[in-house]
Amino acid sequence: MPDRVTQASFRDALMDAERPAPGGLTDGQGRPAGRRFDIYRNNVAVSLSDALAESFPAVRKLIGDENFRNISRLYIQQDPPRSPLMMFYGEGFAAFLKDFPPLAHLPYLSDVARVEQALREAYHAADATPIDPNELAQIPAEALTDLRLSLAPALRVLNSDYPAHAIWAYNMEPGSPKPDPVAQSVLIVRPDFDPKPIAITASEAAFISALADGATLGPATETGAGILPDFDPTPALGLLLAHSAITSLTFGD
Repeated sequence: MPDRVTQASFRDALMDAERPAPGGLTDGQGRPAGRRFDIYRNNVAVSLSDALAESFPAVRKLIGDENFRNISRLYIQQDPPRSPLMMFYGEGFAAFLKDFPPLAHLPYLSDVARVEQALREAYHAADATPIDPNELAQIPAEALTDLRLSLAPALRVLNSDYPAHAIWAYNMEPGSPKPDPVAQSVLIVRPDFDPKPIAITASEAAFISALADGATLGPATETGAGILPDFDPTPALGLLLAHSAITSLTFGD
């Protein structure tokens, strides 16, 4: 009785080049699928590796093409696609890099991957209409504490113990300065069609994250002040306005 090919056995063999073709798998003429399956498996691996290389260009540049191909194949075996949409593949790549022993000497690499993943997410996020900056300017100062700001779906905030933004920029934006060895927070915005990363302070990151979580302006400012006692939210608000990242204003609950 021929072996029964299950989805699990087919997937496992497809993702691991060391496995034989699933027993019972045949070609269109009823012959064992061995060599044809190997070709198909290789094509799938190359396609997935190419998708990762396109999604994480800074990581690829940092470790080189050959290393990236080898590492991406290991990642593909561990975390195969869950969706047929390749734009979503690789969301676990940063965590994989962080826990991958051969890359322990590059501890910043996973955070650079997080920046690139956030850029991908921002690119595919829903559109939203920004407020007119005059709306915020017209609110009386005494009412600002209870003001709640809705932020654009594309907005992302990341914190890194390394100069993740500077490393990304040095590799992706010609003329960017060599990174200094400092911790960085990163704001991802999408004012038009293409997302962009912006280096921000830790206090600004805490403030914007609090706004994104639904805090009103007063408590969000206190969150920023928990990191920098004399925190002033004005520059961060200006940054959000300048990049069309505020979509609505409401008061209280």
